[in-house]
Amino acid sequence: MPSPVRLLGPAEIRGLAAELNLRPTKQRGQNFVIDPNTVRRIVREADLDAADAVVEIGPGLGSLTLALLEAAGRVLAVEVDPVLAGRLPRTIEQFAPERTQDVAVVTADAMTVSEFPEGWAPSALVANLPYNVSVPVLLHFLEQFPSISNGLVMVQAEVADRLAAGPGSRTYGVPSVKAAWWAEVSRAGSVGRAVF
Repeated sequence: MPSPVRLLGPAEIRGLAAELNLRPTKQRGQNFVIDPNTVRRIVREADLDAADAVVEIGPGLGSLTLALLEAAGRVLAVEVDPVLAGRLPRTIEQFAPERTQDVAVVTADAMTVSEFPEGWAPSALVANLPYNVSVPVLLHFLEQFPSISNGLVMVQAEVADRLAAGPGSRTYGVPSVKAAWWAEVSRAGSVGRAVF
C-alpha cells in the first residue's frame, strides 16, 4: 500500500520556488533542504511517533513538514513569510492529501508566538533554523511551551557546539546555560550542505 505522504525532491523544490518567484534570502537566513534522505534523517533522529504534535519552525516550502507527517500525528507549522505560509496548505494537499487536517499553519514571527490554537499543544519541536535567530528562537520555544518534551533542530555546527557545551568547555556560555535550564541538549550528528 503506498504511503499517504510523498516527499519533495530537488525538482519539486525548484518548481515551487519558481512558482513563487522565490530565492532564499540572507536577511531571513533561509535555506531549503532539498534531499528527502536528509529530512527523513532529521525526523528519525527526532524520535517521533504518531502521538506527537510537532511544532515546526520555518517550514519554508514544506519538505520537512511532509517528512514529519510520515512519523507524527500532527504538525503545527510556524512560518514568518506570508507567501510561504499561504502556499504550504496547497503543498500538503498535493503531497499528503489524507493528512491535510493534521497540519495547522500559523503565520507569525517565531519570537512572538506565545500560544497555539486550542488542542494544538506541541509535544515535540523540529526545525531547520537560520544562524542569526537559532538560539533566541529555540530558547523562546522551550520557555513558552513546557509541553515540548523532545525535539531536534538543525543549526550550524558552531551553534550546536555552543548549545550543547558543558561547564568548562571553551564554547560554554549564556546560551549553554539557558539551554541546559530548559532541556537536555546534545548533538545528534552532522548533515551535508543539501540545501537550495
